[in-house]
Amino acid sequence: MGQLTLIRHGESIWNQQNRFTGWVDVSLSRNGMVEAEKAARLLQDFHIDLAFSSALLRAQDTLYEILKANRHCYQYLRIHETGREWYEHFTPTEGDRRELKVYLSEKLNERYYGDLQGLNKDWAREHFGVDQVHRWRRSYDEAPPNGESLKMTAERALPYFESHVTPHLAEGRSVLISAHGNSLRAIVMRLEGIPPEKIEQCEIPTGTPFVYDLDPELRVREKQVLKAT
Repeated sequence: MGQLTLIRHGESIWNQQNRFTGWVDVSLSRNGMVEAEKAARLLQDFHIDLAFSSALLRAQDTLYEILKANRHCYQYLRIHETGREWYEHFTPTEGDRRELKVYLSEKLNERYYGDLQGLNKDWAREHFGVDQVHRWRRSYDEAPPNGESLKMTAERALPYFESHVTPHLAEGRSVLISAHGNSLRAIVMRLEGIPPEKIEQCEIPTGTPFVYDLDPELRVREKQVLKAT
């Protein structure tokens, strides 16, 4: 039985400032660091076989905080998507087998918000209208100017998930993905069978692990949302 843990990065500086972030590589806020530390404590006893992250630092920093505190992770190796062949062309030694591989890919990046990136969300609502901004943020197939819709995000994230993650889950391994609200929403749609017209109701809070126990056909047997007390 495979286990998949999804976590949205801790609060970023631009989350805190209520700005559209997208692919801008901003850091975690101090509160986001605290959220990452709390998530790490929740997951410290979980056995993790391998991990995936987006190419953006806020997701990676959250992941590394988790791995640093994990009692089963002794060392890890970052593998960038474009350099995977270079890292894996050799026969692993016994020491290499102890390494937890962390795969980094732009396919798991946040939705690209195009012309909205950097704008304050309240200013955008005043400028473009509340309903329009809501559709850009929450609808499935309406993209902001020069940006991606959730549908477009899913069209890059889900093939990567199917090709790179699900084979490990099918083997009964435990996988952790640290990514973003929209790339994770696409994966949650796939796992929970949520139709596109209802995805706007799906909220993924920052720094909150979603843990899925999966059967051999990768159907959800149990879902837990872990919260710090």
